[in-house]
Amino acid sequence: MENNFDINNLVRENVKQLKPYSSARDEFEGFDTADMIFLDANENPFENGVNRYPDPQQMSVKAILAKQRNVKPNQILLGNGSDEVLDLLFRAFCEPKTDNVITLPPTYGMYGVLANINAVENKEVLLSEDFQPQIEKIMEAVDSTTKIIFLCSPNNPTGNSFSDESVAYLLQNFKGLVVIDEAYIDFSKKESWINELDEYPNLVITQTLSKAYGLAGIRLGICYASAEVISVLNKIKPPYNVNELTQQRAIVRFNDSDKIKTEIVSIIEQRDKLLKVLLDINFVKKIYPTEANFILVKVDDANKRYDELIAKGIVIRNRTTQPLCENCLRLTVGTELENKKLIAALQSLNA
Repeated sequence: MENNFDINNLVRENVKQLKPYSSARDEFEGFDTADMIFLDANENPFENGVNRYPDPQQMSVKAILAKQRNVKPNQILLGNGSDEVLDLLFRAFCEPKTDNVITLPPTYGMYGVLANINAVENKEVLLSEDFQPQIEKIMEAVDSTTKIIFLCSPNNPTGNSFSDESVAYLLQNFKGLVVIDEAYIDFSKKESWINELDEYPNLVITQTLSKAYGLAGIRLGICYASAEVISVLNKIKPPYNVNELTQQRAIVRFNDSDKIKTEIVSIIEQRDKLLKVLLDINFVKKIYPTEANFILVKVDDANKRYDELIAKGIVIRNRTTQPLCENCLRLTVGTELENKKLIAALQSLNA
């Protein structure tokens, strides 16, 4: 549904005027490279697998993602982790010391950090008690300089997804970008909002290979958006922001789709087992619904229980300092063996 969105009203003026850096590999394209001699980029000529600069547009990776997600390659931007993708959104669309964004705590902390780094006001509108967006309060916070609303769904640290009605309302009525962080979408029964990209020109989706794909160490974040939005981000991204080893490792993982699916199924099964066990832990006061690879629980004393688990060699996340998360602990779902050790530790503290 159209909402009279105009990207030209969002892009920073200096970005509009920017002539992006053109790397050697950007200038040379469209030829069969098999027999070419490359003397254009001042590279070391001795082949070792990584002596050449990587593809600045990561076309081999994008081709696979485009097929998987049923989008066009020009609707994809890849970054050095999702954090770089998010930072590029600030740098492209938010004028420092002038514009603002809206975030919905408790949520992923980097939105606020990146706002501070880029000198952009972060308007925080708390989620409701059941961790859903408060639409009226969000729209009240919007003004003429609000450029982005960040939605993390499934949300970190709460684990729940936001209602389709709330997300659709914001897409239809907010004139800026609605960024949906889907880092945990593979563990949810909900469909990705990628299917609505052509419906909403102000929709931006970020995903990651760090969670369901098990590639946190290679740092590869993904942005899906309209070709117009992606074109703006391409103007300001570093020319070689995704290294060759990362691209190669991602492709290898993509080709092992059966293993990825098996691991996701295992994580969900282990999550369900943990949920059942937690019901019988007497210091667990509340278990929040989850569609992610973690569980948020409210306990009697988060600081005490965190320290006790640390003493037993188990590291979890204490979220008690976050809004609406007093005395809450976040438990990531591990392997079957790791979860058995977690369960044993919880039960030993249960007396």
